[in-house]
Amino acid sequence: MSDKNYLKDITEIKNLMNRSSRFISLSGLSGIFAGMYAIIGAVIAYFYLFPKPGEYLTLHSLNFKLLLALLASVALLSVLTAYIITTRKAKKNNEKVWDATTRRLLINFLIPLVTGGIYIIIKLNSQHYGLTASLMLIFYGLALVNASKYTIGNVKYLGYTEICIGLICAVLPGYGLWFWILGFGLLHIIYGSIMYFKESKN
Repeated sequence: MSDKNYLKDITEIKNLMNRSSRFISLSGLSGIFAGMYAIIGAVIAYFYLFPKPGEYLTLHSLNFKLLLALLASVALLSVLTAYIITTRKAKKNNEKVWDATTRRLLINFLIPLVTGGIYIIIKLNSQHYGLTASLMLIFYGLALVNASKYTIGNVKYLGYTEICIGLICAVLPGYGLWFWILGFGLLHIIYGSIMYFKESKN
């Protein structure tokens, strides 16, 4: 066997191992759509749900409940869009969407995310509202980093950036909405666009 064929076989084995241990059907388009949904949701919240100067958004107010519903809608739209696009890409590439790797990815992603969600609810129930956007960004970033070892792409770098933005937001809590737009909106669009162009070249 020549050295050239040997290297080719090693590369193929490596690719097979990578496919079996990493979820590779994620699409950059899902990130772009998630960012767009986040920005649209933030605009709606800013003009219709946020309190006027001198007022506060209390936990039991109607606007707060509507804001939670808006956040849930943005998250649901993002998940549904990602599922549809990922499923189509997986079928096109003859890959499985749901397997042991997908389960590991979801578990590692949801542990920090659910923990953060519960912690945020506890803080809100104690009437600590100022760091909500910061905590959302930080725990979301931790979830991305924790799940990154089960997928391809530089998802961990997106996670690191989300964490950094969340920490800066904690220092400047009065600008929480704008950091939220930057982290969940613009960063997703930028990262999704980079991924999409890389996919187009392959």
